[in-house]
Amino acid sequence: PAGGASLRLCSTRVTLEGINKPVIDRIIRVDHAGEYGANRIYAGQMAILGRSSVGPIIQQMWNQEKDHLKKFNELMVAYRVRPTVLLPFWNVAGFVLGAGSALLGKKGAMACTVAVEESISDHYNSQIRTLMEEDPEKYKELLQIIKQFRDDEREHHDIGLEHDAEAAPAYSVLKTAIQLGCKAAIFLSERI
Repeated sequence: PAGGASLRLCSTRVTLEGINKPVIDRIIRVDHAGEYGANRIYAGQMAILGRSSVGPIIQQMWNQEKDHLKKFNELMVAYRVRPTVLLPFWNVAGFVLGAGSALLGKKGAMACTVAVEESISDHYNSQIRTLMEEDPEKYKELLQIIKQFRDDEREHHDIGLEHDAEAAPAYSVLKTAIQLGCKAAIFLSERI
């Protein structure tokens, strides 16, 4: 730049004064990790079922997850939040979960979607309650984003049910195991 002026994109930063930084850091870190993991799950499902009749449905949900991840990447920069150190693990674990569930067929992939999306929408609801208790006006933009993403996750959950998730082999066992994994991933990603 001429005259030695620095190029700094001020619009990518938010005012951090008065926010509860530990709470916001935890929320953005874990949501970024969750959306990253969701992207890897859908990538794994597409690797197995991409050319099947359910491929376009999985792709549609994956496209929304890509938008979610893009937004959380932006929020990480804006709020100056470091990502979880577990991203390399979620990279592999997410893909393996997606591909593994897809190897059970369409119903297995949809069972995975139902389990994960139910866990995530419950988690988003908990975050919404936290931010509402903190200061709904101060966190208005973040609340809008989380509410919209929660609604998208609920839609994915319902799509999974509409596509025979409950008919997957050992559905309740599969769902419970995946949801326990989600709870552990949430717990760890918030903190590490």
